[in-house]
Amino acid sequence: MSAPRMAIRSTLPWPFRWLLGAVVLGFSGALALWAFEVGKDIAGLDRHAKQELVQLRAEVQQLRTDLVKAQSVANTSESLLTAEKAVQEQLAQQIRQLEMDNQMLRSDLGFFERLIPGTGTDSLSIRGLQVERLSQGQLKWQALMIQAAKNAPEFRGSLEITFTGTLEGKPWSMAHAAAPQAVVIRSYLRQEGIVAVPPQAVVNVVTAKIIQAGVVKSVQTIKL
Repeated sequence: MSAPRMAIRSTLPWPFRWLLGAVVLGFSGALALWAFEVGKDIAGLDRHAKQELVQLRAEVQQLRTDLVKAQSVANTSESLLTAEKAVQEQLAQQIRQLEMDNQMLRSDLGFFERLIPGTGTDSLSIRGLQVERLSQGQLKWQALMIQAAKNAPEFRGSLEITFTGTLEGKPWSMAHAAAPQAVVIRSYLRQEGIVAVPPQAVVNVVTAKIIQAGVVKSVQTIKL
C-alpha cells in the first residue's frame, strides 16, 4: 500500500516525433492556403487580379513599342536636322562664292569695256588708270595698257606710277617703286599693285607713264 504509483507509457523515438510534427504543420499550412484560395475565388479577387495583370502586361508592351517608335523618330529627326544644317552651310558658302564671282565679273566687265579701241591714232596708250584708297597709309592702283593697232608688234618697255600731293603742307611726290616696272605688251596688259604712302600725305594727282629707252610713249593722269 505504501509503494509509489507507477504509469506505463509508450515512448516514441524523437525522429518520429519531429516527423509527426512536420506532417501536422504541413497539413495546417495546406489547409490555410486552401482556405485563402477558396476565399479569393468566392470574393472574385483572383479573377480580377489576373485580368488586371494581363492588361498591365499588354500596356507595358504597348508602351515599349511606342518608346521604340519615338526613339526612331527622334533619331531620324536629328539626322534630318544635321543634314539640313550642312545643306544650309553649303548654300551659304555657295552664295558667298557667287557674290565674289559677281564682283569679279563686274570688275572684268569694266576692264574689257576699256579695251574698246579709242578714236585716236596712238597705237600704244594707257586707258585704265584707277586708284583706290585701302587705308590711311595704303593705295591700290591699276593700269590698263593697250596697243590699238591690229597685229601690232610686241612692245617692251617700263611702267612708272607717280603719286603727287602735299605732306605737312609742303609739295610731295613718290613713285610706286624704286625703279620703273618692266612691261611686255602684246594686245593689252593690266598691272596693279599696292603702295604704302605716309599717313599724313594728301595725294591729289596720280600719273602713269609708259617709257621705252628713256622716251615717254604714253601718259595718263587722274586727279583724286
